[in-house]
Amino acid sequence: MDSTITERKHVLNHRKLVNLLQMAYSAERAAAFAYQGHAGSVKNEDEKLAINQIEIDEWNHRSEVIRIMQIYNIPISKYYEIKYFVIGKIISFSCYVIGWFMPYYFAGRLESGNVCEYFRMMKYFHELGITTHNTILFEMGIKEKEHEEFFINKIKHKKMLSIFESVFGWGNQKSLNDVDLDKKYPVDESVKYCKNGLS
Repeated sequence: MDSTITERKHVLNHRKLVNLLQMAYSAERAAAFAYQGHAGSVKNEDEKLAINQIEIDEWNHRSEVIRIMQIYNIPISKYYEIKYFVIGKIISFSCYVIGWFMPYYFAGRLESGNVCEYFRMMKYFHELGITTHNTILFEMGIKEKEHEEFFINKIKHKKMLSIFESVFGWGNQKSLNDVDLDKKYPVDESVKYCKNGLS
């Protein structure tokens, strides 16, 4: 039997994986919309360019996720598309009215949680005996971690951070993932990430 057909059958029967791919596909667009507003709201040109690049990264991730979905005939979720379209546009607009700190903080917290989504996808694929997507999922997870590091580095010395960290559980001392960019696992060992109840 053709291996691709076999993989399609298995993935379609993995509800958590299908749902996670559908959600990630739509959420990446929401993040891209949010960064459009974020970039538009900051005055510093270097910050604006960096945020614009992060937006591009999110569009690239959306393209990679749909490519994987198409391999296994996974449909786009209309519910997630509408939901995250609205969320992304609301966040984009809010960046112009909530000041400088909060867009950086919540972008960093969001990216921190997104890291584990891609390593969870890898884990779910492994449950089906599929390792084809290891490299791209690893690269997207690491890229989200790089985004998190960018945002935390912008606000790590701000007085408000300790307050927000105590309320929202992310900041200098707390992350929603256990990835260390200075001590990365190789691709074939990266399923070790996000095993301890992390996002």
